[in-house]
Amino acid sequence: MAPVKISHVVSFSSQDPKYPVENLLNPDSPRRPWLSCPQDKSGQLKVELQLERAVPIGYIDVGNCGCAFLQIDVGRSSWPLDRPFVTLLPATMLMSLTDSKQGKNRSGVRMFKDGKEGKSREERGGLYEKQRCSTKECGCY
Repeated sequence: MAPVKISHVVSFSSQDPKYPVENLLNPDSPRRPWLSCPQDKSGQLKVELQLERAVPIGYIDVGNCGCAFLQIDVGRSSWPLDRPFVTLLPATMLMSLTDSKQGKNRSGVRMFKDGKEGKSREERGGLYEKQRCSTKECGCY
């Protein structure tokens, strides 16, 4: 299945004016990351993205720019607000503790395939058009 484009950003927790969350909307931009505001010392970033259409998600590629951990949850716009999102990718380590502390190996791309790290498509069921990403020690592209 061809990649599905991100339609727009629904919400986000923080952004650096030089590296805004809108950088996630253009995958063809030359490695422009989304980073947290320099004054934000929480070490966490959260974003909710709206995809252009509801699709079964079989794989996802994530560009990393200093995130130690990443979790991805998915849902539908049609769901009631009190219905929780479904975990697509449980909290996953993108950088080792040593690399995170020393600032090494801060960038790269990880590919997550159906059923390898999280639940399989059959276990999750359904079509999704919303993604909620949570990171620690942050910066993503």
